Amino acid sequence: AFGVIADIQFADAEDGHNFGGSRRRYYRHSLRLLRDAVRAWAAESPPIDFVLQLGDSIDGLNARRGEAEGALRQVLEVLGQLPVPVHHAWGNHELYNFSRARLAQSGLCSRPAGSAAGPPDGLCQAYHCSPAARLRLVVLDAYDLSILGRDPDSPRYEESLRLLREKNPNEDLNSPAGLEEPHFVAFNGGFSQAQLDWFDEVLKFSDENQEKVVVMGHLPIHPNASNSVCLAWNYKAALSVIHSHRCVVCVLAGHLHDGAYCLDSHGVHHLTLEGVIETPPDSNAFGTIYVYEDKMILKGRGRIADRVMQL
Repeated sequence: AFGVIADIQFADAEDGHNFGGSRRRYYRHSLRLLRDAVRAWAAESPPIDFVLQLGDSIDGLNARRGEAEGALRQVLEVLGQLPVPVHHAWGNHELYNFSRARLAQSGLCSRPAGSAAGPPDGLCQAYHCSPAARLRLVVLDAYDLSILGRDPDSPRYEESLRLLREKNPNEDLNSPAGLEEPHFVAFNGGFSQAQLDWFDEVLKFSDENQEKVVVMGHLPIHPNASNSVCLAWNYKAALSVIHSHRCVVCVLAGHLHDGAYCLDSHGVHHLTLEGVIETPPDSNAFGTIYVYEDKMILKGRGRIADRVMQL
């Protein structure tokens, strides 16, 4: 069993709204909801084995207020009360607050240090591990291609900006207005070819060893588990890798605060979790997933519905 939570986006600030002004964001309350989640996971019997934090643990508001380090410390202190590992995805809000180099030295870097568990690029957050027999977890780095958190003089930044400008001619690169492919906005990102090649090799190993694979990352990679905007830039390439293997059973993501779900044409479950940040203080948004030989059962709290996913 393992815990799942997405888009905490904590800031020690009064309530605000999303960029469109249509949705309330409960910045300060999100930390209390995280505490409630940690207490619930700690009380599970039998105990859970790990937690997946699907990205955007603190809000970009912290960077503008000079409070990024303090906000991150508070979130990590709460998660640190768990006696089990926490696997972190990096989202756009982490990268509004910190460079990739800083994140790699922070408590949000759950990739094993100096390990061959991930791609050769040490700043890539992708990695894999086996938390139980014949079960593998793959953490994808959906901002490996991104203009966020990178030195503007770096080759990867230049490559990402070129790709973004090819698809998005808008003056505001966060605006999807008029785009044929509206997910090509700056608050999304993508997977480098090196990461996709590595991913393919991991899944090949899992196929050969008859493992079931759970994939996690901040950005959804199936259009039916997202809206048209909140997708990884090259989601089709990531799906192509998954669909060329038999082992992947579930893809978990955040980013879209409304949440979404689909079972794709290859029998893969795509679950996008509702975000804590837009959850009223009298509710919550987290869950526990119980893994069996033939199914995964999500027991949701608050905004997250219960779900049975057949394997």
